[in-house]
Amino acid sequence: MRCIAHRGFAETYPENTVEAIRSAADHTDVIEIDVRRSGSDDLVVIHDETVDRVTGYSGRVGDLSTDELAALDVLDAGEGVPTFASVLDATPDGVELVLDLKEGGLAADALAQARDAGVEILVSSFSVDILDEASDAGADRLAYLAAEGDEQGMLNVARDLGCTAIHPHWQLCVDEFVDRAHDAGLDVHAWTVPSRHDAEALSNVGVDGVIVDRPAVCEE
Repeated sequence: MRCIAHRGFAETYPENTVEAIRSAADHTDVIEIDVRRSGSDDLVVIHDETVDRVTGYSGRVGDLSTDELAALDVLDAGEGVPTFASVLDATPDGVELVLDLKEGGLAADALAQARDAGVEILVSSFSVDILDEASDAGADRLAYLAAEGDEQGMLNVARDLGCTAIHPHWQLCVDEFVDRAHDAGLDVHAWTVPSRHDAEALSNVGVDGVIVDRPAVCEE
């Protein structure tokens, strides 16, 4: 079962920072990050629409320049909001990135930059439109993020989009759901799994990967 570092293990390292990417890579070879666009039209790595929660500053990511974002201090890490390019540069060989694209209009740029950097990626989103856009831009590995609702409907959406994986909330991952996902040709990566006990239970029902905030959830 694969261990996927959510925002670079957000409870252990300052989320979505270069430090988190480098540190998470000591524990796993799959790291999930969030991508947005700055006011300078660059791709940057941050989860929220605003910088308020992670910097103590107030403002929308899309209203701030890349330089302004870089000058902030993310969760007292001593570094600002990184560009996607800098995260790609910090990603060690053999480490895959899961990109949660938080808005439309990012996929083509993200795919091109990742391709140039030689970093393997899986594009994920809650948005059907964003996944369609990523597919049109040439993404060959997509994951549909699913929080709640009709379970068969979720699987149908993922299948119809041509996804290779579905990322459901971990509490949805009972035997029947996992079996149906596998029958549809989908890997199942459960998010965000809180404990080692829960990760073991998910492994027992056939889940292919767990998205976690702490490396200890995956480690013996």
